[in-house]
Amino acid sequence: MAEIQSRGSQVFDLNSLRKEKQKKQPEEPVCTYLITDEDTDLADADHPFMVLNQPKGRQFVHHVNGSFMNPSRRTSFEYKTDSGREYTDVLRIDRRFIQLLKWLGENQVPVRLSGSPSKEGFGIYKMHAVNYSGKISESTDAFLQLTISRILNGRLQEDPDSEEEAEEKEEVRLTDISSMTDFLACAGGILPVNIRKWAQRNLMLIRTNTISQDERRHAQRALSMMLNIQWKGSYFASIDPVRARQILDEELYGLEGVKQRIIETIIQINRTHTLPAYGLLLAGPAGVGKSQLAYAVARILKLPWAALDMSAITDPEALTGSPRVYANAKPGLIMEAFSRAGSDNLVFIINELDKADQGDNSANPADALLTLLDNLGYTDNYIECMIPTGGVYPIATANDKSRISAPLMSRFAVIDIPDYTPEEKKYIFSKFSLPKIIKRMGMRPEECVIPDEAVDVIVQKYAALPGCRDLEQAAEHLAANALYRIETEHLDGVTFTPEMIRQILG
Repeated sequence: MAEIQSRGSQVFDLNSLRKEKQKKQPEEPVCTYLITDEDTDLADADHPFMVLNQPKGRQFVHHVNGSFMNPSRRTSFEYKTDSGREYTDVLRIDRRFIQLLKWLGENQVPVRLSGSPSKEGFGIYKMHAVNYSGKISESTDAFLQLTISRILNGRLQEDPDSEEEAEEKEEVRLTDISSMTDFLACAGGILPVNIRKWAQRNLMLIRTNTISQDERRHAQRALSMMLNIQWKGSYFASIDPVRARQILDEELYGLEGVKQRIIETIIQINRTHTLPAYGLLLAGPAGVGKSQLAYAVARILKLPWAALDMSAITDPEALTGSPRVYANAKPGLIMEAFSRAGSDNLVFIINELDKADQGDNSANPADALLTLLDNLGYTDNYIECMIPTGGVYPIATANDKSRISAPLMSRFAVIDIPDYTPEEKKYIFSKFSLPKIIKRMGMRPEECVIPDEAVDVIVQKYAALPGCRDLEQAAEHLAANALYRIETEHLDGVTFTPEMIRQILG
């Protein structure tokens, strides 16, 4: 039943009034354009950088003058006709031109669009800046043509953060004495007690005139590092074992027993809401995916990670830092890891633990890790303050665990990772290594085909070598060979036979 309202002796049909009002008001133009990623430097009838909708009864032929509405409202292109102003939607646009479209819209720059009609719409491949009488505006158009040329010959650079977000992050970082003083006054209560007292002492030290300029500089750097770490405590939310298994499967094929053991080791978080008392030591031959498993655990725990290569460290001081009494003093790599992560909760990946050798002073750098692994707190010589380590989960990798000292071994839950079987290597080569290389080279799968019998030859050739790195290198060698032949012999693709494999790989 229609909605009726009475006013005096008159009766109004409200629904009819609303419909009449809507007819009198013009509809707001809405543009729901499709954004495409183009990498061509061409702009012609076959390669338009923008497509407009062809208005019904008013087809664009070659040129159209008008201006873009504000793209932030996703509106469209406004043009003049004998009957007044009309609008048409932008159907598609090259992502590289979005910022230019926004600038044109916000500044209401009149433009002349040149294009070609097609089934999709009116494809725009030229754009000139004009004045309101329709003639080219020389100064504005020169800038526009330069911009379009640069856009067509360039590619968008990926930036995970907007400029505004980057500026905000830079503004809130505590580096100067004033901001650090204010932070301690306003939020010192969220710091662990020992760190708060340490920070207050260092702040007083910086303000005194009894220390050298180098000591003041070191004290300020140490204070800044500590205050820019978020001290979260040691409570951890439960993990989803199904999602954990999915993450491990995404990283590596096979190794079912290893993946199950990893999940069993960290699942205790669901009851205790604390990290396991022991870290993980992943021991096995090179190339089986030990580091990938470590990164996967960081994803499961939703923690930042920091990696340390023990094979490149010969001096324990590189880990523990040097005292601030020296002019060239600096914090150790462990402290730097906390600083980079910006959190006291992180996964600490210690690669090549068995490669840590004794330095000139007969001290093994790996022994410096003991206090970190004890989970009782860690003290860096440069910082001179104990850092809580209840939120640090260490994961070490090693090829030969017999070279690791007993004290270090006792602080890990050891998981032995076996080499892959020939069938597993065959599957990894065909389903993971080769497709990854083909995609990286910009090739199509049909351009480099390696049948099962040829894959058998590859796997047999590298059977004596552990892991899958050699298989991936073989895949890259063969894909490069196929690409070379396609480019030089103008082939559609290359299918490798066992004989070809033997000849190419030697």
